[in-house]
Amino acid sequence: MTLTILAATPIIGALLLAFLPREAAPNMRAKTVALGVALITLVLSFVMMAQFDRGESGYQLTEKHTWIKAFGAYYSLGVNGIGVTLILLTTILTPIVILAAWGDRLPDAKSTNAYFAWMLAVEGLAIGAFAATDAFLFYVLFEATLIPLYFLIGTFGGPNRSYAAVKFLIYNLVGGLLMLASIVGLYVVSSKDGSPSYLLSDLQNLDFSTNTERLLFLGFMAAFAIKAPLWPLHTWLPDAAGSATPGTSVLMVSVIDKIGTFGMIRWCLGIFPGASDWASPVVITLAVISILYGALLAIGQDDIRRLIAFTSVSHFGFIILGIFAFTSTSMAGSTLYMFNHGLSTAALFLVTGMMIARRGSARISDFGGVQKIAPIMSGVLLVAGLSSLSLPGLAPFVSEFLVLAGTFTRSVPAAVLATLGIVLAALYILIMYQRTMTGPLKVGNEGVVDLEPREIASLTPALVLIIGLGFFPQPLLNVINPAIDDVVSHIGKGDPAPRTPTSIDSAPTEGGSK
Repeated sequence: MTLTILAATPIIGALLLAFLPREAAPNMRAKTVALGVALITLVLSFVMMAQFDRGESGYQLTEKHTWIKAFGAYYSLGVNGIGVTLILLTTILTPIVILAAWGDRLPDAKSTNAYFAWMLAVEGLAIGAFAATDAFLFYVLFEATLIPLYFLIGTFGGPNRSYAAVKFLIYNLVGGLLMLASIVGLYVVSSKDGSPSYLLSDLQNLDFSTNTERLLFLGFMAAFAIKAPLWPLHTWLPDAAGSATPGTSVLMVSVIDKIGTFGMIRWCLGIFPGASDWASPVVITLAVISILYGALLAIGQDDIRRLIAFTSVSHFGFIILGIFAFTSTSMAGSTLYMFNHGLSTAALFLVTGMMIARRGSARISDFGGVQKIAPIMSGVLLVAGLSSLSLPGLAPFVSEFLVLAGTFTRSVPAAVLATLGIVLAALYILIMYQRTMTGPLKVGNEGVVDLEPREIASLTPALVLIIGLGFFPQPLLNVINPAIDDVVSHIGKGDPAPRTPTSIDSAPTEGGSK
């Protein structure tokens, strides 16, 4: 029951907030309840980690109950090293977001309950999606995450919130409909023997024809590529992130979008290994384009929030590249990248959100010289930015290195082109930092004040983890690696043999022998 309790706790907290009497500003009761529920969920995730056997590659903490018998749908949960890592990320980020969002300006004081209730709903639904081992249950949770995010963007976002929320919803609903078509296809295939099932363990043993497998794979992959987001299906993200509050952007990009890349591993590779191999050249090409395209567009942005959104398009390109390189090194790097990207992007969105709230503008050109009057804010932005560009010693470096090293053994051109993204990342981060923080203090920035104790407290856990995992990532890799080895074995893609200097080895010796 551990996973059920873990997912249900924030959902119950959201319902409690919905029925809690609304108060005028600052409505501390709603904020305190939301933070308390998020912290309880975090503690429960530590209990989950304590019960999880790091040496096992299969699914643990499993639960299975008949749900809709006619469909063969079960309420079935379980986690391997990949799922447990992303659940931990979700439970770490949610209290950080809630604490950082205490000072957010809302449409009216009485909307505080709804604001934090939707955040808790996102957390609970994300945990359920990461734990679901029934395809129908996963689909329901996958689609349900759209509801709280739609209201968080459309109700509490900036001037263009309505357009951004509708675009976000339409893109993801189209992806969901394509997945639903494949879900129906799975029912048809699995019911041929008279006992339909959506359980992952049963779906992995289905006998597909080649064309059927590829068609069903495309339905799942399209939904995950939109969610991830993969070029050219990414255009909803900059608009949504540019209009959402910082906390909403963190939950959307650092947590919910990870369901897309997580789904590629659990469902695409898990059910359709042959079709995944068939599609890998195209997916790898699109991933490399995402890396370079996202980085190039980030360099040209003047809106800080859109800049971070485009950096995430680039980062998700690295994650997808590592997944479809099909090596244990690259896939372990991708899973670690999901966790580390969540931390670095959360720190970036939150600290820049604090900057924007003080200045009243998201335009980079409106800032300048801020480090003179806000040194702590400047320092946090620097660490978060250097983390985003994968500076050695900070967490994303290890994951990016593993992705590139693993990809290099499978596709040298893809790895070489992807490496250019690292150079571009240095440009978009350092240019942004230089224009906002250094130089003389620009007119209009005089009222920018440094971070408050509450804001420092909200950012500190993410910064500590970014630095700690940069020097010592092994605890997370010990959790991830057994699951990755199981996935690589399942898809039948062993790691390529190390490249050897065959031309030297085969050269004749002075005596004429080899």
